[in-house]
Amino acid sequence: TMLLARRAVKAAVRTNTCRCFSVAQTHLSDRKGLVLGVFEQQEGKDGSLHLTEAAAGFDKSLSGKLSELLKISGPALKKGKSRIFYGIHKDFPCLAVVGLGKSKAGVCGAENWDTSKENIRQAVSAGCRSLQDLEVKHVEVDSCGDAQSAAEGAVLGLFQYDQLKSKKRTKVTAQLHGSADMVGWEKGVMFAEGQNLARLLMEAPANHITPTAFANAIEEKLVPHAERVTINKRSQAWIAEQQMGAFLSVSKGSEEPPVFLELHYNGSPNSKQPPLLLVGKGITFDSGGISLKPSQSMDAMRADMGGAATVCASIVTAAALKLPVNIIGLAPLCENMPSGKATKPGDVITAKNGKTIQVDNTDAEGRLILADALCYGHTFNPRAIVNVATLTGAMDVALGSAATGVFTNSDWLWEQLHKASVVTGDRVWRMPLFQHYTRQVTDSQLADLNNIGKYSRSGGACTAAAFLREFVSAPHWAHLDIAGVMSNKDEIPYLRKGMSGRPTRTLVEFAAGLAHNS
Repeated sequence: TMLLARRAVKAAVRTNTCRCFSVAQTHLSDRKGLVLGVFEQQEGKDGSLHLTEAAAGFDKSLSGKLSELLKISGPALKKGKSRIFYGIHKDFPCLAVVGLGKSKAGVCGAENWDTSKENIRQAVSAGCRSLQDLEVKHVEVDSCGDAQSAAEGAVLGLFQYDQLKSKKRTKVTAQLHGSADMVGWEKGVMFAEGQNLARLLMEAPANHITPTAFANAIEEKLVPHAERVTINKRSQAWIAEQQMGAFLSVSKGSEEPPVFLELHYNGSPNSKQPPLLLVGKGITFDSGGISLKPSQSMDAMRADMGGAATVCASIVTAAALKLPVNIIGLAPLCENMPSGKATKPGDVITAKNGKTIQVDNTDAEGRLILADALCYGHTFNPRAIVNVATLTGAMDVALGSAATGVFTNSDWLWEQLHKASVVTGDRVWRMPLFQHYTRQVTDSQLADLNNIGKYSRSGGACTAAAFLREFVSAPHWAHLDIAGVMSNKDEIPYLRKGMSGRPTRTLVEFAAGLAHNS
């Protein structure tokens, strides 16, 4: 009889969807769901489950019912997987238990991230999505020992761009279960919402996010922080007055007017503190210009403003967090289109600093608009300069979606960026800035520089970085090539398929670190 009973229960309890008892499952959307964590069983321990503190308390309130169901519902819960139970608690008719992997896994030198934080993000995201699929509208989330990471997993995992669809996913509100670390939770929500803002901008069609619409969207997001933020939307006439010939050469093929977006966040109590300068590539659509791209996957070039999106989203987040640091954000915004007015291969243009550039490939346009923005940015005597751009397909070839490539002339700046990325799990990896690559862009038949390397198929990400270096005199500068991390298929488990908004959280963590680092 006992054996038959256990078999009957096991048949009812499935690995990912456990329908326990005969409690009616109607109106789940009107009630709360709950996400709780469980760690892998530690070696040398007895057969008892290793629940989080919140899960253990919940189990105790049920006289051990949750532990018993987990034991009989199948094999041990694997990292990042969820198991759903119905009707075991009157306040939470729908419960997702998620696998957190090893307890206190900590920083992994081989992976260059904090494994515990990544496991929590992945697991909480899986649990929240499972409940969202059941149309549960309100979810409480176990902090799992790190409320910030849990919040990031929940808010990032639930995001999906469906603004233009008639049928939308269930909107889920996530909140912390209990009051373990409300400060950490709220911080995680702001970090994740920042990345989601970048995802929103990158995913939107190019006819919805033009240069003007992009600038207006960021201005609207900064309205609540008006006392700390100054916004300048510079016109084409201003761009011409600044002698930004490289920027104008890219924009002139499009009917959409260019915008040079300039943001000043004054968060430091010391008004004379040198600012951190963030510069983002803002090509709101990249056809390649006269050097036209292949039509296949050209639609993804709506996200070629990912650098500007992550930079501006980082400043919005810094303002929301009230970080005690001064930040200036620059985003040259335009389209790169073919027309009778467009720049032609072989044309020579003049950048803001007077250097002439032979444009042999109009699809290598990001470095041109960044060149003028970097020259302008030096006028603020910044503490450090970080530019971010979906710059080269070669970066995707080199690192794929595993990490953002970083080219920098400063060991100190690299250390700060790397330290931040270990915390966020949105990794960076240092790339070379050898003179070997500089010689390839300075060897030009008609001008001071060529916008593509002498050997265009070799080291493309490196020659692009070498080109940008020609417009930098600051001792602490870093170029982040985010082409490889622009989108997500299934590589980052807590992000759905689509534009990723990476590395917004790393930029925010980096800025937060600078606030406490002289």
